[in-house]
Amino acid sequence: MNNRPLVEAWIDVHAHFSPPRSSEQSAAMWEAMQRDNWYGEQPPEWSLEDRLAYMDSVGIAMQMLSLVPADHAALEASNRHGAELVAQYPARFGLLMGLPTDDIEAGLQELARADALDADGFAVYCQYNGVFLSDVRLEPLWAELDKRQAVVFVHPNHAVQGQFARPGVLLEAAYQTASVITDMLYAGVFRNYPNIRFILAHCGGALPALSGRLILLGNESWVPNPQRISQQEMREQLSALYLDTAMTGSEQSLSAGLAMTCAENLVYGSDCGAPCTTEHNAIANIECLLAFSGLRPEQVEQIGRNALALFPKAAKRIKYAQ
Repeated sequence: MNNRPLVEAWIDVHAHFSPPRSSEQSAAMWEAMQRDNWYGEQPPEWSLEDRLAYMDSVGIAMQMLSLVPADHAALEASNRHGAELVAQYPARFGLLMGLPTDDIEAGLQELARADALDADGFAVYCQYNGVFLSDVRLEPLWAELDKRQAVVFVHPNHAVQGQFARPGVLLEAAYQTASVITDMLYAGVFRNYPNIRFILAHCGGALPALSGRLILLGNESWVPNPQRISQQEMREQLSALYLDTAMTGSEQSLSAGLAMTCAENLVYGSDCGAPCTTEHNAIANIECLLAFSGLRPEQVEQIGRNALALFPKAAKRIKYAQ
């Protein structure tokens, strides 16, 4: 990579981090990955110094950090650690506070800590400990997030098992996003809580490519639709979703995303910190995004800054540091 950054002052909405792990915890995670057919060497541990150096070299002004551990105690600890990183580097990081969605009381309790931790937004898994985001039991959580006019980052559960002896994060995670967001649509989540801004990881996974089929067939008489979500509602609610560009900066992914939503709803995401992301493929993804011919160059450049409107507190921290 040359000495000139690829981009200038972009905001990365999709960046994972990790509190310090014991050697036993790291070994257990690597064993689980190998059971899911991961090849090669064990990915390196998360490093604050390495992350800041990467951001500086590429031209990333700020990363919105997110992590949603399956264990409630680990989730609370990771949110505290993320808040500490933001306090230490307020112009370089923001916090998307992980919420447990398998227990409504636990979810509401963690949400109540958001102000104390000064969270910029929230992060949830499509499926968390067996509970999907479309589950009716989550209505009180959505209601509270709607009151806050919150930004909610939706990520597939990375522990999904792959098929045909390939890791689940390659394809199954994308299918999970499409399935769960579709069920949220039918459950009336987007209708009932219009003040929540949802960002979908990985350009919505398989959802944009399937959205035309959903709109065409989703209201047929043979499809269960108890909330009577209309075809027009489907079109409008899907188009209101935000999509990040994590590992999806290609013509194929972005074209499908733009067919479902609009350029203003595309936000830059890297997936830094995920085992599947390396500096090499993260940079390659930015290069694909910059070469995308479906938008004018200034529109592509704006993708890197669209998140500033979603996270005004973070935007203020960046401005204050200049």
